[in-house]
Amino acid sequence: MPTVYDIPANILVRRLAQDLKSREEIAPPEWAPFVKTGAHKERAPDDADYWFVRCASILRKIYLNGPIGTEKLRIEYGGRKRRGTKPNKFQKSGGAIIRTALQQLERAGFVKKRGRQGRELTDIGRSYMDKLSSTLKVELSKAIPELEKY
Repeated sequence: MPTVYDIPANILVRRLAQDLKSREEIAPPEWAPFVKTGAHKERAPDDADYWFVRCASILRKIYLNGPIGTEKLRIEYGGRKRRGTKPNKFQKSGGAIIRTALQQLERAGFVKKRGRQGRELTDIGRSYMDKLSSTLKVELSKAIPELEKY
């Protein structure tokens, strides 16, 4: 059975974001259109659906690296801050977006806390991701027949 490891990340995250958009537990907060995703960014995201893409990406990262906490995810989504004439410096991403997304995924039943180690996928979340991966693998193998070997 295909898993998340067998599907390219960009395709999986895009499809997962579409699926999460239809769930009522996951919705952008009212402050989401006005914030940057981190101190290293110069502007807020242009994509109107960035919230669902970020939730999908977090869910994939928890599948691959879980249990994982907010601080590790802040480092994962961080980047280079441009400081004018001074050398560039790494900055973590914002924590409120990640925390709120994790809380929404927890309410949806995909993620649960594991003590002080962070959050991990529940059985429901793992089966949801595996089913989506198998569906995508079938679609990709129909579109690109060379993928059936892998």
